[in-house]
Amino acid sequence: MNNVQTSSHRILALDILRGFTIAGMILVNNPGNGENVFTPLEHAPWIGLTPTDLVFPFFMFIMGVSTYISLRKYDFQPSTAAILKILRRTVVIFLIGVLIGWFSRFCNYWHTPTEGIGFGNQFLEALLNFDHMRILGVMQRLALCYGITAILAITVKHKYFPWIITVLLGGYFILLLLGNGFVYGEDNILSIVDRSILTPEHMYHDNGIDPEGLLSTIPAVAHVMIGFLVGRMIFKPEKEGTTKEQHLWNIISKLFLTGAPLILAGWLLSFGCPISKKVWSPTFVLITTGMGACLLAMLIYVIDVKDHKAWSRFFEAFGVNPLFMYVMGDIIAIVFGAVHFMVNGVSHNVVGFFYYQLYDPLFGAKLGSLVYALLFVLLNWVIGYQLYKRRIYIKI
Repeated sequence: MNNVQTSSHRILALDILRGFTIAGMILVNNPGNGENVFTPLEHAPWIGLTPTDLVFPFFMFIMGVSTYISLRKYDFQPSTAAILKILRRTVVIFLIGVLIGWFSRFCNYWHTPTEGIGFGNQFLEALLNFDHMRILGVMQRLALCYGITAILAITVKHKYFPWIITVLLGGYFILLLLGNGFVYGEDNILSIVDRSILTPEHMYHDNGIDPEGLLSTIPAVAHVMIGFLVGRMIFKPEKEGTTKEQHLWNIISKLFLTGAPLILAGWLLSFGCPISKKVWSPTFVLITTGMGACLLAMLIYVIDVKDHKAWSRFFEAFGVNPLFMYVMGDIIAIVFGAVHFMVNGVSHNVVGFFYYQLYDPLFGAKLGSLVYALLFVLLNWVIGYQLYKRRIYIKI
């Protein structure tokens, strides 16, 4: 995605927030040792909210804003070109998510093949190893939420979006109440539906709950729709003669006046509807979109109003190619986990070698795990910076 502009006023903070979330997702997904992680870098076990729980919903929020931007050129009309673009992008993102899961299983199988078979049969078994491949995941959720939101954006008047969001979140909450939706186990309606439709062999296993499952996609769609409405609010035409600074201050005030009530509403309602990322509860949607709006407001103030941009260049390299950077990080992580070699008679993959041979002895268990994660992010940035420097934007 190119840097965002509104009228003649470019808003760099949108790219930075997008890049910040991608870098954060790569960081928390790639510790040196998953058993030794500082608490803020872990997901809440079930109910609650940690900094790590914010990065994915922040990206979905900003994806909603970007969806508004990308559909403006079609004037939000259901033209053939607009529909084909939406469907093509939805399918491509979804299939990329599936292929990442397949590639992970291929690499894992190749490292632990069936004994007594030849190379050709081993390759075929690894290639066709679909029996336990996960169907849904992060990229698939992004695809579904983008596709549904984008189709609604060109077929439904935007003034009805708040009502649709209310129905989605309210209906989902009722579903959770009636279906043991806050029970962390297989009695949860989310688990029952996923096991019935996806089957256990094709789910993520977290005490029976798939955090990117079918039913929890409902509030996730509402999540992206809120981001879309924020994009509409940001890019609402200003009065003629409005200066860039006045325009940015208007955006900042709108974002705070939107974000603060969402946070407050989410917190107050959390006494009856617990905050949970794994459920993607309605209160989780309200609080994280509200925080995303407020964070965007602060970034606009620092970067676009005060012109403090030097520190943000690191994240801009992630933000201009967000989905590509996330996919690349996943692929590198899979390869690092799959490539094994012997060191002093002990088999290590790339991650284990650096963690156990270097960072753990030097920094200790938890700090060493963090150092590995930070250096992994830096490795991805080095690659992404080459694209950024050459103005190469890979759109998915």
